[in-house]
Amino acid sequence: MPLILETVVTTLSATGELHLVPFGLIREGEDFVLAPFRPSPTIENLTSRPCFAASAPSDVRVIAGAVTGRRDWPVVDCDRIAGKRLADCFGHAEFEVASIEDDATRPRYRGRMVHAVSHVPFIGYNRAQGAVIEAAILSTRLHMLEPEKILTEMAYHAIAIAKTAGPAEHEAWNWIEDKVAAALGRSGRVLDGTSRPS
Repeated sequence: MPLILETVVTTLSATGELHLVPFGLIREGEDFVLAPFRPSPTIENLTSRPCFAASAPSDVRVIAGAVTGRRDWPVVDCDRIAGKRLADCFGHAEFEVASIEDDATRPRYRGRMVHAVSHVPFIGYNRAQGAVIEAAILSTRLHMLEPEKILTEMAYHAIAIAKTAGPAEHEAWNWIEDKVAAALGRSGRVLDGTSRPS
């Protein structure tokens, strides 16, 4: 299995409009592959501007927010490409598209890294942050997975939220809980145990 890094990818349209989305970058040798499903604003943007930035957000709410319709996060200009990156991040990398493997469902854009820099010291992992990321990914697969599986996995990740989350992680988790509850037609919440499957 390839190494996949969960990041926030930013691209610009031909008219300069920003698209910000969580993405798993696939490591292949020295390059990273971006493989969005059609249809996708990312694909449209890469057609007109074949470059992108990948940021490691220092606030996990960016990832939870992006998958729940909250995409208005501060960005700044990139250093080497004509693009934008997250303003608040541990670090970011800038890529130029070196090649494209076209596909009717999921084209693959091979990104050649042209610049990378760290912005904030990273001194440790937080289990709640990981739980939010996993729950965010789950929330993008609501149309693919059975409700029982979703709730079982959410219940497991809720343990880390209950034990290690700070205010930002709690807020991010609540956004995802709201999305999952709306999709499944439930009023209870996983974190307090009212939606835990039997």
